[in-house]
Amino acid sequence: MTVTSRAANVSVEARNIGGIEHTNVEFEPGITVLVGRNATNRTSFLQALMTALGSDRASLKADADEGEVTLSVGDETFTRVLRRKGSSTVASGDPYLSDPELADLFAFLLESNEARRAVERGDDLRELIMRPVDTTAIEAQITQLEAERRQIDSQLKEEDALERSIGNLEQREAELDNKIDEARERLEALEAEIESAERTDNGENEALDRLNELRSTLENVRFRLETERQSLEALRDDEADIRESLDELPDETADSPSELESKLSDRRERVRELESQMNEIQNIVRVNESMLAGENRDVTDALRGDDDGSVTDQLLGDDDVVCWTCGSEVSPETIEATVKHLEEYRASLAAERREARNEIDELSSRLDTIEERRTRRRELSSRLEQTVAEREETLDRIEDLEARQEELREEITTVEAEAEDVDDETDELVELHSEANRAELERERLEDERERVRDKLDEARTKKEGLAQYKQRREEIGEEIQELRGRIDRIEADAVEKFNDHMERVLDILQYENIERVWIERIRRETSGRGTSNDQSEFNLHIVRQTETGSVYEDTVDHLSESEREVIGLVFGLAGYLVHDVAEQLPFMLLDSLEAIDSERIAALVEYVHEHAEYVIVALLPEDAAALDEQHARITEI
Repeated sequence: MTVTSRAANVSVEARNIGGIEHTNVEFEPGITVLVGRNATNRTSFLQALMTALGSDRASLKADADEGEVTLSVGDETFTRVLRRKGSSTVASGDPYLSDPELADLFAFLLESNEARRAVERGDDLRELIMRPVDTTAIEAQITQLEAERRQIDSQLKEEDALERSIGNLEQREAELDNKIDEARERLEALEAEIESAERTDNGENEALDRLNELRSTLENVRFRLETERQSLEALRDDEADIRESLDELPDETADSPSELESKLSDRRERVRELESQMNEIQNIVRVNESMLAGENRDVTDALRGDDDGSVTDQLLGDDDVVCWTCGSEVSPETIEATVKHLEEYRASLAAERREARNEIDELSSRLDTIEERRTRRRELSSRLEQTVAEREETLDRIEDLEARQEELREEITTVEAEAEDVDDETDELVELHSEANRAELERERLEDERERVRDKLDEARTKKEGLAQYKQRREEIGEEIQELRGRIDRIEADAVEKFNDHMERVLDILQYENIERVWIERIRRETSGRGTSNDQSEFNLHIVRQTETGSVYEDTVDHLSESEREVIGLVFGLAGYLVHDVAEQLPFMLLDSLEAIDSERIAALVEYVHEHAEYVIVALLPEDAAALDEQHARITEI
């Protein structure tokens, strides 16, 4: 949509729209009054203006196959062309609005306007005010965020255990540092003793050298064997823990994810079908109400076979109404009963849609649960497979080391027999070498263990950093969910507040003596689903009357006069106009069929509407138009 400058003059040229053959009307910002009796094309002109502004609710002249509307606002021009295509009308061109939904609901307040009729019909006021808001998309986004948050919560459950593990690893690292320092000091002392002993030994006994080498190798094998056995024990413990975790996982339910996804897809498709049917029914209701109100008289003439329109005036006095589907004449009561039946059916579709949405929530929750369990099972199964493989490899290494240990023992026995004649001094040197070898192997073992501890510590700290990111993301998700829910909540609260405020002010201006107050109560109902509880709202309309004695009591919409219902419906439409900031997109407000309200109140109401819309175009009978200030522009011929 192109944003136009304020205070711009407006020109509308229409051809073959409604009952208009051709017209060109100009007006300025402010209140513009279309003055005339019935069947003077005032409503047709409003529909032509609506068409140029973006609405698809206008009709072609009965004897035309094509019509056109050109709207000029200041220096900008917008054109729509209507063409008949079978039984329907197709619009093309460049309208003022790219999406007319808000305007159709809250700016084009003609007689059949849904917001105006909502009070009288007992429609769901909350659903109507929230219709322009894609609550289904918002709720789907909330569902996705909640699923992500549950997955993060699952990860964060490990935080306490991870903190304890980091503390234990840091403590073990410090202990190993001390032991390595002690082992290094012990080795340095032994090396000094060996150096001193070797100065007195001739070093020519090959058997003793060989024996020393074998004993050193055997000691190395012993340490390696001990380490592998410790690793084997740890792997067996890990395997047992993993198997226990797998056993604790709930069994797979009878639900198949593909079946659940299919059901979910079906439910979503059903919601789309229901919404489409509800819109179609609403369009049918709107057309019938338009026919009952005597609008679209060219269509009526065509259905009755009156080509020159000479019976139009006669129709105004007829009791019967022409059925727009078959052309036969039926009583207004028959059409009204049909409209009521359609509205009841639409209400049942709305209830089914609510139920389908609840099913969508429940199916989504079950799918999330299944996916979380499957992800966990895959992770555990992968760890189990890796642990079992490591255990088997460790067993193989232990077997090889045990065989090597036996070989060394046999060889040492043979070499010892050869070296049985060594003197005590040489034997002491051999023992020192053996002890030094053991000290060096112990130091290496401690260093290897410290390296493994440090690797585990690095892994745990990295995981902790990841958990910190999870925490941050969880906070972001909470804020996003709160913002999404708050978006709906703010619009609902704003709608109720604006309606109640404007209703109070309008009643004060119009002075309906026996109406004390008309207000909407917003009721919050808590519903549970997907492990969370959500609030859903209802809008309840209250009407409080005052008796001559000053006492008050609550009444129902059924007991309102036609004038009172019209005023409440118009205020509800105005509340929607303000809540959704329609004026930011469209500074126009169109009013028609206000005859049920007395002239002075019409004048006051139109002035009040003008406080919130730059252009107010209202169709009035001459006697009603006379009550408005003379400074307002009047158009008497269209």
